Amino acid sequence: MSNFDEMNRVLQEQKDFYLKNGAPSVDLRIDRLERLKLLIMDNRYDFVDALNTDFGNRSKNASMLSDIYGIMPAINQAIKNVKKWSKPEKKSSNFPFGLIGAKSYIKYEPLGTVGMISPWNFPVNLTFVPLVSIFAAGNQVMHKPSEHTPTTSLLLKELCDKSFDQNEFATFLGGPEVGESFTNLSFDHLLYTGGGAVAKHVMASASKNLVPCTLELGGKSPVVIGKSADLKTSAKRIMFGKTMNAGQICLAPDYVVVHKDQKDDFIKETKDAVSEYFPDIKDNDDYTSIINEKHYDRLKALLDDAVEKGANIEEINPSNEDFSQQEFFKIPPTIVTNTTDDMKIMQEEIFGPLLPIIEYNQIEDATKLINSKDRPLGLYYFGKDKDEENEILNKTSSGGVTVNNVISHLQQNNLSFGGVGPSGMGRYKSFEGFKNFSNPRAYYKDISFKLDKFFDAVRPPYKDNIEKVLKQLMK
Repeated sequence: MSNFDEMNRVLQEQKDFYLKNGAPSVDLRIDRLERLKLLIMDNRYDFVDALNTDFGNRSKNASMLSDIYGIMPAINQAIKNVKKWSKPEKKSSNFPFGLIGAKSYIKYEPLGTVGMISPWNFPVNLTFVPLVSIFAAGNQVMHKPSEHTPTTSLLLKELCDKSFDQNEFATFLGGPEVGESFTNLSFDHLLYTGGGAVAKHVMASASKNLVPCTLELGGKSPVVIGKSADLKTSAKRIMFGKTMNAGQICLAPDYVVVHKDQKDDFIKETKDAVSEYFPDIKDNDDYTSIINEKHYDRLKALLDDAVEKGANIEEINPSNEDFSQQEFFKIPPTIVTNTTDDMKIMQEEIFGPLLPIIEYNQIEDATKLINSKDRPLGLYYFGKDKDEENEILNKTSSGGVTVNNVISHLQQNNLSFGGVGPSGMGRYKSFEGFKNFSNPRAYYKDISFKLDKFFDAVRPPYKDNIEKVLKQLMK
């Protein structure tokens, strides 16, 4: 049996199961979420070890933060709120029928089976955080994890197979061929988290079956540093976000725009911040490796292209270590200055610990630079000037915004997460995520049969001009 046939068989079984049993109760949804919580916490050390194996070296403390405890708030929030989220939303009915007994409401109902393709950079977090919204909405799931993290993906499959029935959650391992077959299935919804280039193929495949998509992508998330910003604190916050997972984060600060008079001071502060976080890097277990040789070579090529076109690069290497000979694929945080628009590092999402720093004369220069590129997943402003903050945010667009930090809007329990334009579509997390994976089914209960005479005014045979009646109804 081919990959497609096997996956399609499971999909049909899930659909048949749903049609037979209907929408799962709130109690069953909570039970699935409780099982998910136990799965993560009972196996947290195995997950952390698996992630470390797949990356060569991945900070175990950072993994515990992002891929274990970072998931818990989303689960707890859904368990607490799913009953409330599932209640029908009352709506007003048209005049005059609402006054005489008609009722309108929206009821959020499951879509059915959601296909989920998760990425390699946070393979546990970016599987389970969206799964919370999908489960809370009452859906079943078929999952294709990344082949670039094989140890973690296998562990995900083994643990999920034990905790969930195949009609609740089914996992399929494999490379691009399995992924391509997966996107050709007639899901009720498809979630893809990854890069924009692959997303175009995913969406094209899904369109053949009219499968709606949620795409969580990325882009060049900018940082704007206003003249009123505290440079030391800003640098510490920016470099913490930039060095987490070695910059392999869809929301990582991609480039910084700072006033020309403050550029040198800011660069000094970035060096001090990195030196404080990582006095040494090469054998430091807290500093994560690049996932594989392909991505390592890609990042090195971005630097080579930038240097060839006139950029200056400076590694932040506190202990002056030699990275030409190393066990893993580590790249120290690297500052890139004197950039130009024709450099690939200013065109492509970096997804690594390289940080271009661009100077501006007027704050409008920063806005123009941001708007010359695709709308990003995140946008970050540092400063205390409210007028300047409003000016920048009102004249740009992004999936989300954090002021005076980076990435932090993702961590807020009551904020949904998603992109705009090329950085993605759809949302997950919180009530917005629940709605994203639900069918907002419209219900209308008409007036009593005893009051049927009210309809006579709009029914044939028409004796007079109906417009007089219609004008009354439009009030």
